[in-house]
Amino acid sequence: MRQAWLRARDNLWPVLQQAAAAVLSWWLARSVFDHHVPLFAPIATLVALNTPVGGRGTNAVRVLSGVVAGVVVGQLAFRFLGHDALSVGVAVLCALLVALLIDGERITMAQAAVGAVISVASGQQAGVDRVLDAMLGAGVALVFSQLLFPPHPLALLRRAESATLEGLGRALALTARALGESEEDREARQWEEVRPLYTLLNDLAGTRDDAIAVARRTLLWRGRREPVVQEIATTKYLDLLGNSCLTLIRETWALDAGHRETFARAVRGLSGVLTVLATAPAHHAVRLRAVRGALGVARSIPEAEGGPALPVAVRESVRMVAADILVFAGADAEEAGRALRAGATDVPVSVRPRLRWSLRARRRRRPEV
Repeated sequence: MRQAWLRARDNLWPVLQQAAAAVLSWWLARSVFDHHVPLFAPIATLVALNTPVGGRGTNAVRVLSGVVAGVVVGQLAFRFLGHDALSVGVAVLCALLVALLIDGERITMAQAAVGAVISVASGQQAGVDRVLDAMLGAGVALVFSQLLFPPHPLALLRRAESATLEGLGRALALTARALGESEEDREARQWEEVRPLYTLLNDLAGTRDDAIAVARRTLLWRGRREPVVQEIATTKYLDLLGNSCLTLIRETWALDAGHRETFARAVRGLSGVLTVLATAPAHHAVRLRAVRGALGVARSIPEAEGGPALPVAVRESVRMVAADILVFAGADAEEAGRALRAGATDVPVSVRPRLRWSLRARRRRRPEV
C-alpha cells in the first residue's frame, strides 16, 4: 500500500498535466475544426504525454509522424483496393513498414497502423480528420511539454541518482543481512539482491539520454547545457559504483563463516552511506557526510595481507566501493585513492552545478539539491 501511495504522489503532477491537456485538445478540436465528436485530438495528446518526463516532446512528434504515415498509406489503399479485408491488411502492412523506416519506435508503428485502419474503413474524410486531430493533439502536447511545463534536466538526473543510490544501498543491506543467515537461505536470496541493480543502471542510462534530449531540444535549456553535461559526467560514476557493488555482493557470497561477520559490518556500513547520499546527492553537506562515512568503513576493515585470497579480494572490493562513492561525491580520483591508502578521515569534494529556471528565479528559488 505504501508503494502505491508513493507512486500516486510522485506521478500526480504529470497526471494533472495530461488531464488539463486532454480537456484543451477536446475544446480546441470542437472550436477550430468543428468536429461533432473530436475523439482523436485528446487521445493524441494523452498518448504523447503518457511517457516519462523528458521524452514527451519526442513522443508527440512520433505520434504525429505515425498518424500521417498511416493515413497516407490508408488513403492509397482505399483508392486502389477499396475497403475490404484485403485492403485493410495491405494498408496495415505497408503502414508498419513505413513506420519502421521512419524510426521503428513502437508508438510510431501503432499510430501508423491505427491511422491506416481508420482511413480504409471510414473513407477519405475520416483520414483527413484524423490527421488534423493528430496535429492539434501533438501541438498541445508540445506546448505543455516544451513551453508551459518543460522538464528540468538536472532534476531528472538527480532523481535518477537518488533512485540508483537508494537501490544500491538496499542491495547491500540485503547482502549484509544474508551474511548472517544459513547457506540455504543465502542461496535462495542471491538473485533477489542482484537483479534490481541491472534495472536501476539501465534506467539511469535512459535518464541520461532524456536529459541530453531536453537540453538540446527545449528552448529554455538550449543555451545552458554546460551544467547538464557536467552532471551527466557525474552520473557515469554511478555505473562504476554499481559494478563495484555487484562485485562485492558476488564475492561475499563465497565467504566462510569466520569472515562473514567482519564483512557484514562493512557492507552494512556502505549501505548506510549510500542511503544517506541518496537523500540529496547534490547537497554539499550530505556528500561530505557520505565521504567521511565511506572512509570510516574502509578504515574499519582489518589488514588481511598474507591471509586467504578471498577475504583479501573482498577487502579490496570494499575499498573499491568506498573509492567510487568518494569520486561520485566530488572527490578527485587520485586524492580519493591516497586518502584510502593513508586511512584519512576526510577529503575535499567539488561543488556540483546548479541550474535555475530563470534569471529572476535566482533571487527567490531555492537552489537545486
